Amino acid sequence: MTKQTILGRVTQLAKANINALLDQAEDPQKMLDQLIRDYSDNISEAEEAVAATIGNLRLMEQDHDEDVAAAAEWGGKALAASRKADELRAAGSTADADRFDNLAKVALGRQVTSEKEAETAEPVIASQTEIVDKLKAGLDQMRAKLGELQGRRDSLVARAKSAQAQNQMLDAAKNINVLDPTSELGRFEDKVRREEAKAKGREELAASSLDAQFESLDSLSDSAEVDARLAALKAR
Repeated sequence: MTKQTILGRVTQLAKANINALLDQAEDPQKMLDQLIRDYSDNISEAEEAVAATIGNLRLMEQDHDEDVAAAAEWGGKALAASRKADELRAAGSTADADRFDNLAKVALGRQVTSEKEAETAEPVIASQTEIVDKLKAGLDQMRAKLGELQGRRDSLVARAKSAQAQNQMLDAAKNINVLDPTSELGRFEDKVRREEAKAKGREELAASSLDAQFESLDSLSDSAEVDARLAALKAR
């Protein structure tokens, strides 16, 4: 994976619009759980890639430091060889002086090579440093986004559980209303009242029958009185 691809992927993930994704989801909780899993996996992959990029940058910086140190070292050797050549030439040892001058030239050549390598690496190091900074910032945003996802998920689950508990309570209350024992008492009371009314009706019926019997008895008494008086008249 190229560093540009890593940077693009991290940036895209860091800018993901969570709210838009949730609005489009049929089941936001499942959507959040999947997003959390995907984000966690992507963060792990991005961390490995960024770590590799940082490692490469550190190697380049180390090589650059070594080139700078080598250039300084070769410069010191060139100076020492040049001074030695001057001393030998002053002492009349021209051949030895020329040999040390040649050594100084070789050292200066090595110094130039090391300086060029260091100079060539500097813009690459600067570019890689910028990329690493962006990758780190992207990772920080991804971690913050993951925390936001986890917070939204926990809040959503809590709300779902609360709503579920409330619905269960309402269902229970509904069942209680349907099976309310006071309604059974009401029906039983109606039945008792009907029985009481029936008893009163029978009582009234029995009373009216007794009155009729007494009325009949009174009629018989009157008839007997009439008969007695008629017999008395005939006996005169």
